[in-house]
Amino acid sequence: MKKNTAQGTILVFNLKWGMRVKSNIVLIGMPGCGKSTAGVLLAKVLGKDFMDTDVVMQAREGRFLQQILDGEGIDAFLDRECRAVLSIQAKNTVIATGGSVVYRARAMEHLKQDGLIVYIRLPYEEIVARIHNLSSRGVALRPGETLEDEYARRCPLYERYAELILDGGKATLEQSVDRLRQLIKGAGY
Repeated sequence: MKKNTAQGTILVFNLKWGMRVKSNIVLIGMPGCGKSTAGVLLAKVLGKDFMDTDVVMQAREGRFLQQILDGEGIDAFLDRECRAVLSIQAKNTVIATGGSVVYRARAMEHLKQDGLIVYIRLPYEEIVARIHNLSSRGVALRPGETLEDEYARRCPLYERYAELILDGGKATLEQSVDRLRQLIKGAGY
């Protein structure tokens, strides 16, 4: 069931897992959509901790994301990302994920166990305008693949896993965080 609001789309109204409300907010979306940047501010507003799964992965591996991609390829990168996500045992945390996390169902199932999944959706043109370091950012692209190809492949996965969708765009960071907060509150979280 969908309900469109000024803040975004509410996809699920019953956000309880078992008899308790999920304690984490999990942000998914394309690289450049603002998961990490907005996530830090959202955590402050909600009184939660903050975690970035890209940072967790880099700490576990002792390398930058791009070094993993360049040295081992995309499939090994996605497997390592999944293992990093599966290692997370967070509570009361806003979690910003790597954009490719949706390629591993086990990772998404783990995050969803105690996390409200929020997709920050931006138009492709806005993603392109925001990403200036594609070749060094650690974006999981297959050889010969463009960012547009990846956008087309990932968007349906984001929508499949999302419990809430924030339609972003030209809003300021503060406006986006306030819309996220309102969307989460409007969903009964």
